Amino acid sequence: MKSFFQFLTEAQSQASMQAKKLNLKSDGHGGWLDSRGKFVATTEDGKLKFVDKKKAKGEEEAKAQPKAQAKPEEKEKKETAPETTSKKSDDDGDAEGGSGETTETLTIAFGRFNPPTVGHGKLLAAAQKAAQGEDMKIYPSRSQDAKKNPLDPDMKVSFMKKMFPDYAENIVNDDEMKSIFNVLTMADEGGYRNVNIIVGSDRQAEFENLATKYNGDLYNFENIRVISAGVRDADAEGVEGMSASKMRKAVVDDDFKAFRSGTPKELDDGDTQALFDAVRAGMKFKKKKEVAEMWEIAPKCDPKGLRNQYVGGLIYRIGDIVESLHTGLVGKIIRRGTNHLICVTEEDYMFKSWIRDVMEYTEKKMERRMRDKKHPNYLVGTGGYRKNVQAMVPGSGKIKNFNIEEFINKYKIKKS
Repeated sequence: MKSFFQFLTEAQSQASMQAKKLNLKSDGHGGWLDSRGKFVATTEDGKLKFVDKKKAKGEEEAKAQPKAQAKPEEKEKKETAPETTSKKSDDDGDAEGGSGETTETLTIAFGRFNPPTVGHGKLLAAAQKAAQGEDMKIYPSRSQDAKKNPLDPDMKVSFMKKMFPDYAENIVNDDEMKSIFNVLTMADEGGYRNVNIIVGSDRQAEFENLATKYNGDLYNFENIRVISAGVRDADAEGVEGMSASKMRKAVVDDDFKAFRSGTPKELDDGDTQALFDAVRAGMKFKKKKEVAEMWEIAPKCDPKGLRNQYVGGLIYRIGDIVESLHTGLVGKIIRRGTNHLICVTEEDYMFKSWIRDVMEYTEKKMERRMRDKKHPNYLVGTGGYRKNVQAMVPGSGKIKNFNIEEFINKYKIKKS
């Protein structure tokens, strides 16, 4: 028979393991705090139990008020409820949450937008419609490479705000939002009870499976809705058939006219040329012959080439690390299907992706401090290496966007 001490230790360790995955910190008394220091969960029966955010907020407000005033305030609040809904004022709201108050529901659009196209305007319009006046945030992914993600995040966001001015305040440029899990966890910590995730029809099942599968584990929502922005037809003309793959292909073909047809009227010819040049520069080529194969740059435009590489075992082999272009998740391939992959993240979360929707993830891109559970990331040039060096400098961990090279150059002794 287990002793009470053994039982307690095992219960605490289970809760601790779950909390570690969610980046929660213990308050030393069975409670757990999120990254902002807010109390979000307790340990019950060896597992984390998330607090009711709305109830907890009400309790905190009640404690802060004198008892004699509690009833009149409740009555006044009840009487004015129809006029003061949970919606945020348009004058007060912004992409980062405005006054700090949140609505019940957050509508999310997470995608690559690399490059952004006129077709993405349809996605954002669908998000605005689903939000119905409540909070809406658009999260461009953080991936960048010369083949499928030629624009860096900052440049991508800059062009998006020019192309979609009506949604400029909703576009969030946050380097911590690398995957859909990061976005959902942040929404949960922000106090939202429900989320709407807006995606293209071809990605609805993928997002629905992932988002609902880990609800109650990574985050805790009452309702998660994955809403289609409409059917996408790659062979259609105009907005319906426009895609980032076609835009990248137009750059490879040096076809500015085709590229221009994929941008909205809000972007003038000068800015469109700048976007065209930025995509070309991101692909790191000057002439057509210098570019990679079409299946690498725009797999939807060359499915046969991609298929031949995959079937021949030249790409996406068991054990390779890949990144999902749709969700931002990074994982090791554990199973190869006829045209899809089953992958597992470092935190043991499983996801499935079509071979056209992933990219190789090399260690040179690693942002985490550990290459794996045992080996620190000391690969020069990676974000993880920078973080390890930064941690050795006293006080640098408190400085956002700390640059170790600038620090060294600033204080090194100059030889006369």
